[in-house]
Amino acid sequence: MSEAVNFKYIGTRPVRPDGVDKVTGRANYGADANLPGMIHGVVLRSPHAHAIIKKIDLSQVRLLDGIYAAVSGNDFPEVSSGSMGGEGGGDYKDLAANIMARNKVLYHGHAVAAVAARTRELAVEALALIQVEYEILDPVMTLDAAMAEDAAILDESMFTQGVDPKPKYPSNIASRIEFKRGDIEQGFLEADIIVESEFRTPTVHQGYIEPHACLASINEGGQATLWCSTQGHFDVRAASAKVLNMDLCDIKVIPSEIGGGFGGKTVVYQEPVAILLSRISGRPVKMVMDRDEVFRASGPASASHTRVKIGARSDGTLTAMSCWMAFEAGAFKGSAIMPGAMCIFTPYKVANFYIEGFDVVVNKPKVAAYRAPGAPQAMYACESLMDELARKLEMDPLELRLVNAVEEGVQAAYGPKFNAIGFRECLEVAKQHPNYTRALKEGQGRGVAAGFWFNVGMQSSAEVHINENGTVMVIEGNPDIGGSRASMALMAAETLGVPYEKVRVVVADTENAGYTNVTGGSRVTFATGMAVIQAAQDIISQAKQRAAATWELDEDQVDWQNGHAIPMPGVNADVEPLSLARIAANSGRTGGPLLGRASLNAKGAGPGFSVNIAEVAVDRETGKTDVIGFTAIQDAGKAIHPAYVEGQLQGGAAQGIGWALNEEYIYDEKGVMQNAGFLDYRIPVASDLPKIDTHIVEVANTAHPYGVRGVGETPIVAPLAAVANAVRDAIGVRITELPLSPSRVLESIDGA
Repeated sequence: MSEAVNFKYIGTRPVRPDGVDKVTGRANYGADANLPGMIHGVVLRSPHAHAIIKKIDLSQVRLLDGIYAAVSGNDFPEVSSGSMGGEGGGDYKDLAANIMARNKVLYHGHAVAAVAARTRELAVEALALIQVEYEILDPVMTLDAAMAEDAAILDESMFTQGVDPKPKYPSNIASRIEFKRGDIEQGFLEADIIVESEFRTPTVHQGYIEPHACLASINEGGQATLWCSTQGHFDVRAASAKVLNMDLCDIKVIPSEIGGGFGGKTVVYQEPVAILLSRISGRPVKMVMDRDEVFRASGPASASHTRVKIGARSDGTLTAMSCWMAFEAGAFKGSAIMPGAMCIFTPYKVANFYIEGFDVVVNKPKVAAYRAPGAPQAMYACESLMDELARKLEMDPLELRLVNAVEEGVQAAYGPKFNAIGFRECLEVAKQHPNYTRALKEGQGRGVAAGFWFNVGMQSSAEVHINENGTVMVIEGNPDIGGSRASMALMAAETLGVPYEKVRVVVADTENAGYTNVTGGSRVTFATGMAVIQAAQDIISQAKQRAAATWELDEDQVDWQNGHAIPMPGVNADVEPLSLARIAANSGRTGGPLLGRASLNAKGAGPGFSVNIAEVAVDRETGKTDVIGFTAIQDAGKAIHPAYVEGQLQGGAAQGIGWALNEEYIYDEKGVMQNAGFLDYRIPVASDLPKIDTHIVEVANTAHPYGVRGVGETPIVAPLAAVANAVRDAIGVRITELPLSPSRVLESIDGA
């Protein structure tokens, strides 16, 4: 579809509308909001990873001069269980207990109380006056410990879901899931070669630069206004209302610009606390996490343990694939086990497969989404073993994947049949890419891996307003993280036939935009873009009606081309084309302002496939690994703004490289995180990364008017395995646990 159309604006690379404000420091982020009379809130956090709260005494802190409010879990209403939905998922009762502990603390850093004071410094000092009596329990810090028969139980009311019959005893295993097709035993009997191994990935953080921040103000009538850094302000409104037992219409949420989220800002932590402190104090309350709190008390990605077994014939055709996988959920149920299981085998045609997954609670912070949640961990295991299979078969690893690649009409492992997809095209590009064919030096290695993410649609709304001079205002409700304002403007300009420079995009608050799901799931350009297109088409329909009335023609006698109403071919009308600007200028005499609307639950989100090529150099004396080359190839359907698609591919690669080589939460025996800061939790900086080459494949998603398929999450799925496979190529030893730190690499070299 997209290849057959010559677009005027789509596919160009204009400067992003918010770019100047952001590079000059004028953009307002979460911590930039201020109000007269504002006070500052801070949180007291548990020094223990697992303990019963026997008593909390706030009496002394409430007497301190300059303290305006102090709260603990006892000051919040009881919240009943209920599914939260959205990208992060979870349960409202668990969310409330995570925001402020009730009877038990479940991780080091769990919030137990909060105060609001004249200054932040005073609030921090006042925390020492809060008296908390704990009964300390042994922490459960790993999947192995949590799933052991004699494990200490985090939640005595939790019984494993998804097993029959229902268990008689509580467990740390929240749920079990299963996907299967064919006869797995017969599939392995038909194999000429079988490979199997197990893989582990650590707890890692999204590493967004801006910490969580909010400002709440509640008036005498009980209506709250909340400014915050979030990926979804409608979800913030819903969660805050539920936790505080408020009506949705009594909370207005205004999103700030956002300094990164990657899924980690789809959850509320401080926002209901700030509203409650504001209600008690009668003043606006600002809360900003410090970096230590971000690491200890916001949602990282799941640690995982996966066992994979693959069978194939001698020509490389897969006969069977099976896996057992367990993901850490943190302190409350709800890991990314479901999407991990959905993704792990999906790139490949295989008649027989079996997938078993477990959602497991441990004494760590409740996990949150992290860019294709669950898929990087799952595909790391699958793609590492596919690499081993290629070696056993003495087969090119890309050729092995081509032999088994899914294509249009194939049923995905998680259910639906694929429409047009570009996985094979990505593999062919990789096979011919100069970065795959050039010679390597001694001590260097090359690895490839495939990535997959299913993408989502969900609910979106948009309005298009035409100003009296013909300029265009797009009103929508998705915080702009990766350049979505530009994408919306480009699609509006293309649809209306007006210059891109004449379009402005406003990310509106919960009172001024129609309901819109979170900026996540790789859904915004696809789903909200579709709403913008439909709202623009509504404008075109109205403009044609106005032109028809002006010319005394029927509406079906009027066409729309290049931003102008014109008579249809064959219509005998001696009139000049009417531009959108002329129609808007005359709107007061033809029916009033031009306002287009659309709301939808978008279907047909095109799945995303990628192929990554990683090249590394390993120092055999120190174990240090340097990524010396990286190539990211991905099907975007249609790149609305190619520079931002390339940026997504490069950003996902950078994060995946960090996950593969450096990043992990390190805890001591008491469950206290030892590296809660960017000095010790080391994300890649510019000097750690090579030039990341990109190649955009465009196989149009037929469910979208311009062929769009989401691109934001797929880029992080393959890098873990690509880097691991490159290290395997360089040192001749397979390392099955991340990160590939110097000590781990050196130990593997010495043990070979």
